[in-house]
Amino acid sequence: MSFSIRVAVDDDASFLPAIERSAGQAFRSVPELAWVADDGVMSVDAHRACIATRTCWVAVDEQGRIAGFLSAQPCGQDLHILEMSVAHDRQGRGLGRRLLSAAYGGARALGLSGLTLTTFRALPWNAPFYEKSGFSLLSSDRLDARLAAALREEAQAGFPAGSRCAMRRDVTAAD
Repeated sequence: MSFSIRVAVDDDASFLPAIERSAGQAFRSVPELAWVADDGVMSVDAHRACIATRTCWVAVDEQGRIAGFLSAQPCGQDLHILEMSVAHDRQGRGLGRRLLSAAYGGARALGLSGLTLTTFRALPWNAPFYEKSGFSLLSSDRLDARLAAALREEAQAGFPAGSRCAMRRDVTAAD
């Protein structure tokens, strides 16, 4: 089955929370993080805000069904990835990398200088995946106020101490 990546449209927003819930099932394999599979997801309204700024992309199959998404928002000179999810049964097919590529292109088109995100340090489908996709871990002394606040909020929400990190990928015209 082949997939294409496109900018999301308003009608897509209602399907994205279910994709995020499906993707979250991967956390059931990590006992100390199994609760994440049942945690809240981005709201339809939050996705619509990203769609309105054309910073949400979807992976769709040949029948037009959404298999994954990446929702982001411009923050200063960066495009911050709020959520990237691929349906559990569609993972491992390169859709995440293709969604990241779309976000990279979107950031370049907006004249931004980087992509940022927060994620789990040790899970193979989190920080190690993003490192293979060109992101770098940001040490605490390299965090801007926005990313430092995001990590504090995540810790207050119950994520284990030290389990989360911030990452950044430069967006350059030479790529």
